[in-house]
Parts: sequence; structure tokens; C-alpha cells
Amino acid sequence: MADIRPFRAIRPMPEYVQRVAALPYDVYHRGEAAAEAAKDRLSFLNIDRPETQFGPEHDMYAPEVYQEARRMLWGQIENGIYMQEAAACYYLYELTLDGRSQTGLTACVSVDDYLENRIKKHENTRAEKEEDRVRHVDACDAQTGPIFLTYRAHPVIRELTAQIKKSAPLFDFESSDHVRHRGWKIADPDQIALIRSVFEKIQNIYIADGHHRAASAVRVAKMRREAHPGFSGEEEFNRFLAILFPDEELMIMDYNRVVKDLNGHTAAEFLKLAAEKFEISRESSPVRPSKKGSFGMYLDGCWYRLDIKKAYCVDDPVEGLDVAALQRELLGPVLGIRDPKTDERIDFVGGIRGVGELERRVNEGWAVAFSVCPVSIEELLLVADAGLLMPPKSTWFEPKLRSGLFIHSIMD
Repeated sequence: MADIRPFRAIRPMPEYVQRVAALPYDVYHRGEAAAEAAKDRLSFLNIDRPETQFGPEHDMYAPEVYQEARRMLWGQIENGIYMQEAAACYYLYELTLDGRSQTGLTACVSVDDYLENRIKKHENTRAEKEEDRVRHVDACDAQTGPIFLTYRAHPVIRELTAQIKKSAPLFDFESSDHVRHRGWKIADPDQIALIRSVFEKIQNIYIADGHHRAASAVRVAKMRREAHPGFSGEEEFNRFLAILFPDEELMIMDYNRVVKDLNGHTAAEFLKLAAEKFEISRESSPVRPSKKGSFGMYLDGCWYRLDIKKAYCVDDPVEGLDVAALQRELLGPVLGIRDPKTDERIDFVGGIRGVGELERRVNEGWAVAFSVCPVSIEELLLVADAGLLMPPKSTWFEPKLRSGLFIHSIMD
């Protein structure tokens, strides 16, 4: 069973919602974050990336940086930019991009469900990447970035969601990237009880995006448990902020690859080596694959389609993924990319940037780019159910959840 709880959200007052809402902290490099945060002092990016309040030479991980995040957050709450609900509620959060909508349930989920693998993962996390968010959550006494979760769609939740969305929303605005954001509060005790009872019958939920944020929230919870050995389990630090979307509404975009050099090969030699395991055809326009086992490749100003030969297809939840096949049969043995997590010769380009970004990278000096068929949500769930992990940079979700719309205090 999944323990999905309502909570007393801290959220922006209606007149500030659009100014507060910000893309997640990790989509920006430091310079980009500073430039974006400077556009509006109320943008939540100022709190999410508190180093933006210091000069570029300042250590972004210094203790005073995290204390500045706390000062800004709780100062804005005191000044009426945010309010906190008097009673625990659920919320719906709908995002619409290019005519496609997805609606998630904003709630708090159980740390123990994570520790006992009822919240399933499909990616590894690295402790050094978690550390920043651990210090941020701990200093702020709040979780400020929701974890993107998914679950197998349930008819009762689908029907209730449609019913609630007929009422007036808490907020309704369009962000600069043309995503429409709407939210609703669920305060009715009967609806709250119904939602809890439905999720108690759902065995597993899955992290779609935000593995490091989830791991960081759990690490803070374990720290607080150690500091309070008599904890009851009802303290807010035993839960973390999440938005749960039904699998049927999600779309995963491609996560493409660019490589800096051809590992000592000429373009002609590389094409010959690739042809040992792939059927290759030259194309007159950019290739954005739409079927499993097919890849686009941009090399020397030309686009090619690569279709993996049947002998090199693998029937396995992880090794059967296209990103795994590309790594196993071409990036590793031919281009010498042994560990894509650490090799500086490879970079990853989210599908939202389009294949034009792949062309730009190669035209500006990278050697070759590959476009990949997106992982399906069914593949993601199969990998997680099998207790396995995907290769790094396998999934790119759009649209991105905004930070600052819902905040979970872990002091209550």
C-alpha cells in the first residue's frame, strides 16, 4: 500500500503565483540561474539557488548561502508573499503544453515507502549530487521542489480529478515557455478520505523524475530521526513533497547524445564500423526516430538513419532499451565512451531542444550526434518493477513542474 497524505501547504498568495513559479533548480548552470533570478526578486529560483544572492566568486556551497535561502523563504512568508493552509489538503496540478495536458495529485509521500521500495526507482543517485539539496532542505526546514511520481492509472482517481477540475482553480497562468499551469485545492473530508483509501490499495508508485531530490529528502528525514530517537512517525519530516501523475497522461521525450570526437577514426572509417551492427541509410532531412531500434545520426553535415540489426537486439528490460543498445554496440566499442556518467567526451541533449540543437553542436565542433527513440512509460515501469536501473540520461520529461507553487514545511 502507498501512504499518500494531505498536508498544510505553504503556497504563494494568488497575486504572486505567476511571479513565484520557477523551473527546477537543476535546469540552470550557475550563470544562467543568476541571470534568470535577477529578472524578478520573487522568482522562487532566488530561494532554490541562493548562491544567486552572492557574487560569482562566492563558494556556492558555503553555509551562509543556505542560510540565505532560509532567510528569504521565511521572510517572504512573514511578509505575506506566501500563506500556509490552516488544515491539511490535497491539490491538483495541471500542466498543458501544445494541447496535451497532464494532471497530478500534490501530496506528501512516506519516507518509509521509499526505504522499503514501495516507491520504486529507475536511476542511481550520487551522494555528492544529493548533498546540496540535503543542506538546502535542512537549512530551510522545508521541501521546496516536488518529486515527480507516477502510478498506474486508477478509474476512481480519474473520475474524481475530472469532477474537481470543473470548479474554479486556485491559479491559472501561462509561463514564458508557453506551458499553462492550473491548480485546485481538495479540502473536502470525503474526497480526502477517498483518495487515501484508493492509494492504500495501490502497491507501488514510481519516481519519474527527481531521484536526487527524493534521496536528499530521505537523508534529511533520517538525520531528523537520529536527532529525535523518540519520533512517532507522524512528524512532517517523515514525509516528502511529491506530485503523482497517472501513467496514461505522461509523455517521455528523447534524450539524445553528442560526442566530441570519433576516437581517432575518420568519418568514412566510423561509418564502416557502424555498418557492422546497423543498417545505414543517408537521409535528406533530420531524423527523429519514432520506432524502437532506429536512430538518427548527424555527421559531417549529413543525416543518416541507423537501424540496429536483429542479431544485436536484446530481450531485456534494460539492455533492450535503445539508449542501452546505442551505448553497447556503438558508443562504447567504437567511440570509446566506456562510462557515459563520467566521460567528458559525451554530452546529453534533452528532446525539448529539438534535433536542431544536435546539428548546432556538430556544426560548432562536436564530431557526431545521435537522436534516440524515447523510452516509453511502460518500459520505465518494467525496469523499476524488475528492480533494475536505466542507463544515465535515459528519460526527459516535459513539461517541467514549477517550484514554489507548493512547499512542505518539515517543522510541523
